[in-house]
Amino acid sequence: MIKETIILAGGLGTRLRSVVAELPKCMATVAGKPFLYYVIKQLQNQGVEKFIFSLGYKHEVIEAYINTEFKTIDAQFVIENEPLGTGGAIKLACAKAREKNVLVLNGDTMFSINVQLLAAAQTAYGADCTLSLKPMHNFDRYGVVELNADRSIASFKEKQFYEEGLINGGIYALQVAHFLQEKLPEKFSFEKDYLEKYYNQRKMYGNIQDEYFIDIGIPEDYQRAQIEFKDKTF
Repeated sequence: MIKETIILAGGLGTRLRSVVAELPKCMATVAGKPFLYYVIKQLQNQGVEKFIFSLGYKHEVIEAYINTEFKTIDAQFVIENEPLGTGGAIKLACAKAREKNVLVLNGDTMFSINVQLLAAAQTAYGADCTLSLKPMHNFDRYGVVELNADRSIASFKEKQFYEEGLINGGIYALQVAHFLQEKLPEKFSFEKDYLEKYYNQRKMYGNIQDEYFIDIGIPEDYQRAQIEFKDKTF
């Protein structure tokens, strides 16, 4: 099982400025609550007990919210004094991790996977990193991840129109010690400089789960979330 998570919650939400006040993206209100509320509740319902929040822009807003609304959870806050990229943020947060494997995800995306299926895959593969992959049809907003027969990562394809394919859902099971041993800079992209650079040199696998997925990073999907989350229970 995976009981600890790193939630990346430092995004500025620049593409949402037209519909959201100047808040971190994960604090955008969806169906009456900050989007981060739904992310936390879904993880709690699946047995995640320890939360490491990777924060940057207006971090005090998120800290105040967690300390008020989730005052009983095991929470740690890691603050970026300057933007470190997704990789730098994860690396900084991993230094606070207490478990062998951690769940890593974005605070502005909901991918309703079964966390323990991902954890089981990570253990079975003895993986450095296992990616949660979502099957999609007729899309151009995301790149595609291709797998070998044994579910190891075969390639990452650039964004373009695809009739069908597996997208990176942005949730990872990560082996903390192995990741911290990598010779990576202070600032880097987890996707470009770790996953795409090392997938054929490290034990990286895909775990396919065809579950609900939404990224509120653009106004259209933010508005869609307002409707879809009204009846959602977590």
